[in-house]
Amino acid sequence: MRASRLVSLLLLLQTKGRMTAQALADELEVSVRTIYRDVDSLHAAGVPLYGDAGPAGGYQLLDGYRTRLTGLTEQEAESLFLAGLPGPAAELGLGEAVSAAQLKLMAALPSSMRDRATRMSTRFHLDAPAWYYDPERSPFLEVVADAVWHARALEVSYRRWQAPEDVTRVLRPLGLVLKAGRWYLVALGSSRVSTYRVSQIQAVRALEETFERPVFDLAAYWAASLEDFQARQHTGSAVLRLSARGWSSFASHVLPVVARAAEESAVPDGSWTRVTIPIESVGHATGMVLRMGAEVEVLEPVELRERVTAVVRELSALYAPGGATGAS
Repeated sequence: MRASRLVSLLLLLQTKGRMTAQALADELEVSVRTIYRDVDSLHAAGVPLYGDAGPAGGYQLLDGYRTRLTGLTEQEAESLFLAGLPGPAAELGLGEAVSAAQLKLMAALPSSMRDRATRMSTRFHLDAPAWYYDPERSPFLEVVADAVWHARALEVSYRRWQAPEDVTRVLRPLGLVLKAGRWYLVALGSSRVSTYRVSQIQAVRALEETFERPVFDLAAYWAASLEDFQARQHTGSAVLRLSARGWSSFASHVLPVVARAAEESAVPDGSWTRVTIPIESVGHATGMVLRMGAEVEVLEPVELRERVTAVVRELSALYAPGGATGAS
């Protein structure tokens, strides 16, 4: 355990530069006194490590010193071959770089780890896009990614879902997100941070203007955006009765947020279960109800119940003897 911690301490200094004893202690979840002892051990082992006192002080490796240790455990080495998605990397123009990096990593690993890593890469494959969707064409992805990396402003022609459909914007790109095989650009516009689907960019021009990237947590922004999207997506609610079979399969027919709402509101109703769920619209909810057939009954709202009834009557007339096909 201590040997692993010493390697971790060394790698932290190698990757982050100067760090105080307290910062090292926080990262490694040990006491400051333990850090002092570990530093003494590294000194004794000949590692060129020195410390400066004062508010701006801390421990630092001698300039130019690089250890050849990776500190990788077997599980960590295996996971690296799951972390790289070759498809998205190629879309960003990094396909060759990822292949070269994996090749170098493989060459640097001990033979035992190399065998395990090879087995991992040949037995597990990550496929990011969702089912039933063709990969989106995003011809300007590399230009956008370069602007994200170099904090360079972009002038984009963008096609929206609402009028006016075609707009021109000057954006300060903050990050890229890959969601279900689709790329999204998170960027600062004239006044606020917004999300843009990269495939909807019709033209792009990298400007000479660069900008100072603000402190921005891309992961936190994305999580909040998804939560806000789901809240705005469901504008109404419905009360349903589900048979035992309908209740057991309900989660497979709806989004997780709807399934959670059903779970939280579930009340026994004889051999059935009564639930209250959020819905996007009467039309959208009608399709969900019809997919479940006779395993669900709509209680509220009246508009949804009437719409399902009307569709069922239309289907009954269509499939009745002498219906639409027979009449022709």
